[in-house]
Amino acid sequence: MIEGLLIGLNTVLVPENLLLVLSGCAIGTLIGMLPGLGPISAIALMIPVTYGFDPASGMILLAGVYYGAIFGGSTSSILINAPGVAGTVATAFDGYPLARSGFAGKALAIAAYSSFVGGTLAALFLVLSAPWLSDIALGFQSADYFLLMLLGLTLVSAFASRGEYLKALVMTCLGLMLATVGTDLTAGVQRFTFGRSDLIDGISFLVLAMGTFALSEAIMMALPGKNADMFDLQSRLRTTNMAVSRCEAAELAPVVGRSSVLGFLIGTLPGAGATIASFLAYGAERRLAPSSHHNTASSESDLVNKPFGEGNIRGLAAPESANNAACTGSFVPLLTLGIPGSGTTAVLLGALIAYGIQPGPRLFIDEPEVFWAVIVSMYVGNVFLLVLNLPLIPWIARLLTIPRNYLVPIIVFFSTMGVYLVSFNTFDIQLMVIIACIAVFLRKLNFPMAPLLLGFILGGMLEDNLRRAMTLSDGSWSFLWDRPLTMSLTVITVAVLTSPLMRLLWQRIRT
Repeated sequence: MIEGLLIGLNTVLVPENLLLVLSGCAIGTLIGMLPGLGPISAIALMIPVTYGFDPASGMILLAGVYYGAIFGGSTSSILINAPGVAGTVATAFDGYPLARSGFAGKALAIAAYSSFVGGTLAALFLVLSAPWLSDIALGFQSADYFLLMLLGLTLVSAFASRGEYLKALVMTCLGLMLATVGTDLTAGVQRFTFGRSDLIDGISFLVLAMGTFALSEAIMMALPGKNADMFDLQSRLRTTNMAVSRCEAAELAPVVGRSSVLGFLIGTLPGAGATIASFLAYGAERRLAPSSHHNTASSESDLVNKPFGEGNIRGLAAPESANNAACTGSFVPLLTLGIPGSGTTAVLLGALIAYGIQPGPRLFIDEPEVFWAVIVSMYVGNVFLLVLNLPLIPWIARLLTIPRNYLVPIIVFFSTMGVYLVSFNTFDIQLMVIIACIAVFLRKLNFPMAPLLLGFILGGMLEDNLRRAMTLSDGSWSFLWDRPLTMSLTVITVAVLTSPLMRLLWQRIRT
């Protein structure tokens, strides 16, 4: 391992490759800030540029673009509630309310610090445990993935206010229903397309995310009433305040540590990725939060006591550290097994194959400079991202001081262009507007939007893994307890699902 790290350091710490890491991080951050252009789009745009480089330099640049795009994706989620990437959806739950309350600079700073620590810890874990974790990842079967997705869905209570669990459950079911729209790849039949060829491939995540979050937020801002003046003068003056107090740092340290470990472990599982990691980390922190964290808070020193969903800094730090750790963790199956852990690493797999390199167990033997250069560049890239972004936060945060009559058109423009540039289909824009109008109506009735996206994101993977598990068990449900790992996941899922009822019963017994 020491020899491999020295090979990686010798490869990365040359002026040309350091410049590539810096360029990749900067380009990825800029692209990630634009709603709709996530890491997959960023890497796809940069692959032609890397054709003239040697494999190690090319992968260093693409890896920099990858975690730069994830790092930058949180900016649009926090500032304008436009999570164009699935991995930054959970960031918007508390990041956007925190920015709206006048602490945009602090929100961006906490996201930057959490991302840096999460990425750094994950890079360390990757060095120490990649071969061991690849063996564990191989042990996961379809039944285990199904239960992992089901566990993610059972955390729906984490997105519900007290007494609103049923509404959150309804929105999760609605998300699962929307996930079934399109072509059933197993049977080859169309489902709920209503004869529209535009729906054959299903509803795009970007259309749903932009409709339920960004565009609906713009409509809510444009409506008369309590949203007429979003930011008062005091809030405008606080947007550049980036200081994180000692109390807040002490509060966030264990959160970031737990979420980084969870994110890395989830990221090592092929097909799981940053999205599930961020949702699980957010749900776990909401459940672990002491009762004092559900009191209202009005001053900056009381940000640790804000309710979840209204600007709690734990709810911002957890998904940010988890999704960055998961991005690093997704390189474990890619580099050690040749299996892409996410859509983005699938593109990176294509880039490696284009270089004539076959990822797998022999990669760190046959191409050690590529394997170790990517790992070392992750830490170097995280340092560059922190150095690049912290000085710019006061200027980026000033986006919130733009008058409402200018900010609303900006959000509408980025939402529309982000959706159109992905598919070049006007039907997607029309569908986004319809979804946004429905989302405004549901938000007025206090229905949470997060469970809708959670159900939609996990719905397809849940169905595919359930089908494979049922096929392998000849249609029997015995796969839920046939193996120790599957049995453990089943017990955990049932415990999480019934915990709200158990908590209620315990309170009544104590009373």
